[in-house]
Amino acid sequence: MGTHALDRDLAGLAASARAALVREIDTSGAWAADPVWREAFEAVPRHLFVPYYYVGVRGGYERRWGESPDPRAREKWVRGAYADAPLATRLRDGELVSSSSQPSLMAMMLVALRVRDGDRVLEIGAGTGYNAALLAHRLGDDCVTTVDLEPEITEAARRHLAAAGYHPAVVTGDGARGVPERAPFDRIVATCTLSSVPVAWLAQCRPGARILSPLATGLIALTVRDPGHAEGRFLHTPAYFVPLRGADRHQEGFVEWGGVPRRARESELFRFLLALTRDTLEPREAYALWEREGQPRRERYGITVSGEREWAWLDDPEGPYTWPLR
Repeated sequence: MGTHALDRDLAGLAASARAALVREIDTSGAWAADPVWREAFEAVPRHLFVPYYYVGVRGGYERRWGESPDPRAREKWVRGAYADAPLATRLRDGELVSSSSQPSLMAMMLVALRVRDGDRVLEIGAGTGYNAALLAHRLGDDCVTTVDLEPEITEAARRHLAAAGYHPAVVTGDGARGVPERAPFDRIVATCTLSSVPVAWLAQCRPGARILSPLATGLIALTVRDPGHAEGRFLHTPAYFVPLRGADRHQEGFVEWGGVPRRARESELFRFLLALTRDTLEPREAYALWEREGQPRRERYGITVSGEREWAWLDDPEGPYTWPLR
């Protein structure tokens, strides 16, 4: 089989796999509230953003590569690129430092961002560039900025975006500081986990802007009132992302589970509360609260930013249950 015929076969396989992914996300209901996103996922070729990626195997990771000399390996690469699963794209000393998020979660987050035509969006964490391409397809290149601390990540993202026909602003810098030269923004979306919301973001937002970010194994959606104030609640879904690099962030350590029953330790909702209150509640205290309040779901929790203060809360920003984040 000649190279061009092989390329055509792979292109056909990619188109078929992309259509199957779109149908799968459609069935999940992820974009039911804003079905315009379906068109972006149909149009943007994810495989161009993951020329290689890693899958976990016994004892480590296996690299899948789009230019492997083995046609079966290339086929496996294409099919994996359109699986509704996160893909590890960069490893450093065996640790994951960058990834392409699960497409259905990306779709849900893009819907939750509530973009409107003409909105200017800042993405924190460029990753492969795929999410920026989806935003650029919807809003146009000029309305989208993506930033990452690592030059090799931004260089690769810019290259992937160009290959797919998109040219948003790709900036190398500390995402915690935002991108003031491209402000003001109507929306900020982070694709990395935070321990608190950077004050710099609020100053770069227009009043009424929306910030969506992973935090404490959840997704917080904040409405910005002015440069010093923002408030909002967590969405219902769990979310696990690579931590934000560059800013000071909490380092997870050993958890002493004494006095906490196994059913709580294994509960995703309890572990969310534990992550949210990591510096203020011991596990036994968190468990007592969790039981007393009826094992609350994520939507009952929120975050308020007011000047230099930032705190998480259950049900009411004024208490009785509040916990400082910085």
